[in-house]
Amino acid sequence: MKSLKITIAFFLLFNFAFSQAPAITIDISGSGTPVLFLPGFTTPGSVWDETVANLNGNHQNYLVSYAGFDGNAPIAMPWYDTIKKELIAYVNEKKLTDVIIIGHSMGGNLAIDIAASLPDSIKSLILIDSIPCMRELMMPGVTEAQIQYDSSYNKQMLSMNKEQFNQTATMMAQNMTNKKEKVNTLLNWILKADRETYVYGYTDLLKLDLRKSLDKVTAKTLIIGAAFPTIETAKTNYEKQYKDLPNKHIEMISDSKHFIMFDQPELLYEKINGFLNNG
Repeated sequence: MKSLKITIAFFLLFNFAFSQAPAITIDISGSGTPVLFLPGFTTPGSVWDETVANLNGNHQNYLVSYAGFDGNAPIAMPWYDTIKKELIAYVNEKKLTDVIIIGHSMGGNLAIDIAASLPDSIKSLILIDSIPCMRELMMPGVTEAQIQYDSSYNKQMLSMNKEQFNQTATMMAQNMTNKKEKVNTLLNWILKADRETYVYGYTDLLKLDLRKSLDKVTAKTLIIGAAFPTIETAKTNYEKQYKDLPNKHIEMISDSKHFIMFDQPELLYEKINGFLNNG
């Protein structure tokens, strides 16, 4: 009887482990050179729809969305690391080669991780307003070890009622775009997110320091940064954080906040197509 109980327990544990929600969902369109589109935090893959429509050439587009966002079921922590591993596994399983990765914000972090792990598969990267170590800019001097899931800030975020969280999310959305008509779009993505994924997933991002992985990236890379708060400050930050990335070019976009695809879409398409056409 004891043996039977152990067997059943193992069976249930096995099924539980392999019945978890996927960390990523992918919408595929077109045919040609594979382009992996990675959105930022809380953002669905559909944020790239207009970029795909304005991309020159023949491409097979892989629009990625993440667990816990846009109605996708959440997964256990660590969140970012699981997403990274599933994306690397996906590129390997599909035997994708000469891959172009276009990543915004957190999507740029994932792009670096993938390119560092699969240098023979990734041809080029386009990183849009993405910094290898956010913690260094937001919390200078704070170490990775000091960033924990169990923190007073996280407890406060998790305990907020709907109205309180709405107010916080509204301020965040307003700070990420110059386009007033896009604020509600960003706000709705935040409000739609699973709250624990939103809180603990962001903790994962604050722990990241991908500067130590940059020298492993061989892909030709275009870095497109928003010139906010000033072009001088923003460009200095990019040059400092990406100094160990060997094959890169940095472009700064004026009159834009974090969501360059909202604030300066035509200029973004021009930069992306110019880079790809010359690559």
